[in-house]
Amino acid sequence: MSEAQIVLSHSREYGIVAIASGEQYPWAHTALAESGFQRDGDGVWHLPADGTQTTVVDLVTCAKRHRASVHTSSRRFIGDAARDLARLLPGQWHTSVEIYAHPAWQEDLVPWIWDSGELGRAVQSERIPYAAVLTDAAQGTTLLFIERPGRQLDYLVRAFSPEGLEGGYGDPYAPRSIVLPPFPGRAAQALTDRYLPSYEQAVHARQTAAIAAVLGDIRSEHDTRQAMNASGRYSDATPLSAAALGASTELFLKHAWRRFLTVVDHAPTLLDRCRPANSPWPDDATALSRLADAVIDTEALVDEIVHGGAVSEQERRARAWPAIETWLTDGEAFLRQARLSALHRRPTLPVAAPSRPLAAARPAYRSH
Repeated sequence: MSEAQIVLSHSREYGIVAIASGEQYPWAHTALAESGFQRDGDGVWHLPADGTQTTVVDLVTCAKRHRASVHTSSRRFIGDAARDLARLLPGQWHTSVEIYAHPAWQEDLVPWIWDSGELGRAVQSERIPYAAVLTDAAQGTTLLFIERPGRQLDYLVRAFSPEGLEGGYGDPYAPRSIVLPPFPGRAAQALTDRYLPSYEQAVHARQTAAIAAVLGDIRSEHDTRQAMNASGRYSDATPLSAAALGASTELFLKHAWRRFLTVVDHAPTLLDRCRPANSPWPDDATALSRLADAVIDTEALVDEIVHGGAVSEQERRARAWPAIETWLTDGEAFLRQARLSALHRRPTLPVAAPSRPLAAARPAYRSH
């Protein structure tokens, strides 16, 4: 394959569109510009309204001069395919096209691929020069939509890592990407009935696990510090001075605060889903109320720090510790309720959408 490639496809809005890729993609950009193509904000090139077939013929000749190859896709423009799908999904979805012109840019996706299936493997082993991104801001969901490598019709879709949580390919909590057919109605049904519920369950489990890990770390360090304080010695039996104890306490509170912010980020959504009255532990309602109040107090403290900046280190520690201590005390009640709670399900499609072929986008990832 040449070091610069141009892939042509058809768009309902623009007619003929072109995407440039390859290690020497600027050569392809030059050929497109000299042939009369114009580039949009997503990095996709298209012919102006008065473009003619002769311009495309000229492009092939011009591309040869600039050592770029021209290929015609058998698929419709991926931006159209993504928009057709998004229109049939529940909620409000925004679509954009991302261009990974240089192969190295595709590698930047890997840390954010929250997948344990085919799409994750494809991004690491196949050339993916472009993709579409579908975003539901209200739900906080962002999906990557690509043409399935080696297939003429199918597509693959999976989610990016949830905001505030690390998790790449192979994360045990990650849902598996699914194959979508080239029919927007059937694709939307599969995404709504299968993938999105699976994704939401995975996010719920991942958030719960993150909070459990944070509470476990803080509790372990707290217990260690308490044991040192009681004995007056380090774990290796070295005497512990008053100054060393004070420094140890400050360091512990600093670490605990940073870790506790994970709880503040993710607990509100999970608390809203808990229904202790419908669980084997209805008395957990009182504990959950205390935990919610602790989160609210901490959110107010964070807001003061971010927007006011007048909170001293000593005041922050004094105000934050009671909330952290509440979570250390009642955290187990939260964890059992969160693990039991039924997830809020997105609305399903009321009827099967028409099975017509997919027609054809976050701003362009790389477009220069």
